[in-house]
Amino acid sequence: MDARSTETSPWLPFESRRRARDEKREAVLRTAVQLFLELGYHRATLNEVAERLNITKPALYNYFRGKDEILFECWALGQERVDEVIAAINAGGGSGLDKLRHLIRAYAAQMATDFGASLVRFDVRDLNAEHRAIVLAAKRSIDRTFRRYIADGIADSSITPCDPKMTAFAIAGALNWIGHWYERGGALSPQAIADEFSIRLTEGIVGTAARKRRARRAPTTTGGKQR
Repeated sequence: MDARSTETSPWLPFESRRRARDEKREAVLRTAVQLFLELGYHRATLNEVAERLNITKPALYNYFRGKDEILFECWALGQERVDEVIAAINAGGGSGLDKLRHLIRAYAAQMATDFGASLVRFDVRDLNAEHRAIVLAAKRSIDRTFRRYIADGIADSSITPCDPKMTAFAIAGALNWIGHWYERGGALSPQAIADEFSIRLTEGIVGTAARKRRARRAPTTTGGKQR
């Protein structure tokens, strides 16, 4: 096909069509997740989603088969971003405490987004059996990751000996609650909250190795002056 025939073609190139469709799907999800969080999943309707997008309700079915599929895809987008963070942490180095703080920071920031909040605000019982099983398996995987980083920290002395299971529960519980109370436009940005939580949720379990490293980095003083 020559350049002239491409210019006059009424059809977008395949990649452009796919990209446009993906962008429209994501627009539906962004609008839907906002409505689900504002009104609750059961009160929000596809008519309202369509109205906000200025399209017809039947047009939504070009992208999703139903409301429960939209709910699952909202969750999947939030989970995808958490999975990417965990993959990056696993590929990098650092002590168990370093990895735990990295995960806490990223997870806290994600909880302050609409798709992140969807991980904890929506009821898995509203999903079909297949999707519910996927969500529950992902939740267990995140829990195991928190426990593994804590166990790694105990092994390398960056985390003081503790019960990895109970410690992971305590940390995850605090992080998940961000998805319930965070409001955009508040005094703290998502990153500020994430930085604060990464320290506050771990300061009580910092091990001897991490304390020694911190002490070596701290400036010493003589006669009130740094040296």
